[in-house]
Amino acid sequence: MRMPRPRKRNRDRKKHAAAVTAGPAVKWIDGLSDVSIAGDPLAFPHLARTDLPAHPTTIGGYAQLVREIAADRARWEPLVRYDALTRWYARLETGPGYEVWLLSWLPGQSSGFHDHGRSAGVMTVVQGELTERSLTGEGEATRTLAPGGQRVYSAGYLHEVVNAALEPAVSIHLYTPGLVEMNHYTQDRERSVTADR
Repeated sequence: MRMPRPRKRNRDRKKHAAAVTAGPAVKWIDGLSDVSIAGDPLAFPHLARTDLPAHPTTIGGYAQLVREIAADRARWEPLVRYDALTRWYARLETGPGYEVWLLSWLPGQSSGFHDHGRSAGVMTVVQGELTERSLTGEGEATRTLAPGGQRVYSAGYLHEVVNAALEPAVSIHLYTPGLVEMNHYTQDRERSVTADR
């Protein structure tokens, strides 16, 4: 018959814990540590990769990323769809602090006047033509964006994008931080909040 082992009392555990934390260095009971078991992670290239693409962190970097995605037609073109009832969209990429969307526009389709909440953004047209109307302190401004045309806007920027042409259009939009709200406005600038793109 085995004899039961005596249990340490709580005061003995407290003494041991105080000795471990107060001691000059903690020694591993078996003499092993994470580094001695697994080795130095920097010694293994697959654990410390440096060939991964860097994510952008500035508006200039975001604009460059949008240009690169737009130039890679094989990446986005197979994803394009058109919807007769609404603008169609698909997420192309996400990264730390941003997301990239592909949108398609049939003739006459419009975003309505809106802002992007606390998100800033970059948009570029990759096919067709879009017209942007923006509201500023001086009034309304209108510009046409052809393929390669790019717009950069800050949080709170109020605009409407519409396909006023006779052909479908496709655009790429980056939002930073990722888009969580769009505030829609009527012509008298009365605001309503939606989660639509």
